[in-house]
Amino acid sequence: MANKVRFTSNRVTGFKCPPEKAQAFLWDVEQKSLGLRATPAGKPSYVFQSRFNGKTIRVTIGSPESWSIPDAQARVRGLQRIIDEGRDPRQVKAEATAADLAIKEAVLRDAVTMGDAWDDYIKQRRRYWSAVHYKDHCKMVQKPGQPVKNRPSMRTSAGMLLPLMGLRVVDLDAKALEKWAAKESKHRPTRVRLALRLVKAFLRWAANEEAYRGVADPTAASGKKLREIPGKPKAKKDHIERKQLPTWFQHVRDIPNPVISAYLQCLVLTGARREEMANLQWKDVNFRWNGLTLGDKVEDNRAVPLTPYVAFLLRSLPKRNRWVFSSPASKSGRLVEPAIAHRQACKAAGLELTLHGLRRSFKTLSEWQEVPVGVVAQIMGHKPSATVEKHYTVRPLDLLRIHHEKMEAWTLEQAGVDFSPDGKGAALRVVNSK
Repeated sequence: MANKVRFTSNRVTGFKCPPEKAQAFLWDVEQKSLGLRATPAGKPSYVFQSRFNGKTIRVTIGSPESWSIPDAQARVRGLQRIIDEGRDPRQVKAEATAADLAIKEAVLRDAVTMGDAWDDYIKQRRRYWSAVHYKDHCKMVQKPGQPVKNRPSMRTSAGMLLPLMGLRVVDLDAKALEKWAAKESKHRPTRVRLALRLVKAFLRWAANEEAYRGVADPTAASGKKLREIPGKPKAKKDHIERKQLPTWFQHVRDIPNPVISAYLQCLVLTGARREEMANLQWKDVNFRWNGLTLGDKVEDNRAVPLTPYVAFLLRSLPKRNRWVFSSPASKSGRLVEPAIAHRQACKAAGLELTLHGLRRSFKTLSEWQEVPVGVVAQIMGHKPSATVEKHYTVRPLDLLRIHHEKMEAWTLEQAGVDFSPDGKGAALRVVNSK
């Protein structure tokens, strides 16, 4: 501390570090622990220097532009008092900074809304979800009046969870969810049950995230009272009865759009899930060895037989792009919403049937032919339910084909579809409805 002077504003502002030195110090004669440190490249700053536990310590106070000389001297006296009390001023400063940060973080956590946390949740978890699961999360919070993708003339309705997005996460408790569920369940109980499952998973995620820990209640959507509000789901049993096959096939084959017509027939003849069939690409179709590769939600994909009539339907489709079931009106080039045409056909036929009901029909109709349960499950992509099925039963595609072709032939016979497997064509023959 050889360079000691009485600090004045001129001396402080005029102090520079010689260019040949890495740093230079100027010390105050009135407050001996107060110094001014300067470097060739940076601006000078006040420092406090003293000894603690036999070692020299230095603490930066701040720039002379922000600290007046009297304020810097007062700050030094305060730091010296901390040392006199037997505490390290650096540790005291670190503890104060940590406390300030904790307070700020607590304030931010208390202020964060469900909408903010929901966006964060989707971004983190999207890579683990299927496209349909991701779409469910987005639709639940969509804003009303937005153009519907691939249908510019239509507008979106408000997402079911949108009213909750403005709530703070800390306020998202069982009472708030019960109030919301009671209102929404009057019109859409099924969607409410889905929304509650999504919210339950979201809250469990938030409770384990550092940013929301202690704010989100992981049990808020798990109460018995909340589950009772939308009621228990009713098992869906819509399917095509054997005697209804002629009527259904006739009206579906009369659909003007051949792509939709073929798509619906393929669903009922393969038992595939609607998105598995809609996502089918030409590279997944093997006409030479009569096989299809379908995307699977249990496994990455599964191979199923390409039966004669399904092959006939696929060969008749236009090859516009990579999608088997293509649509020139769709932005993606893929068939997007065949359910509308199917509902119209079912209405004309006097039937009430969903697209998933076609998958259910495949399983139900197999009972008439006494096809082994494991064969049907493997074709449909159902998870094996027994140890023997999981670890010991291996059915090659040719074995599945024997049963699958019999199932298709029987279904077409019951439907009155006169099809020749040699590829000469298929037609509806007149069926006696008496």
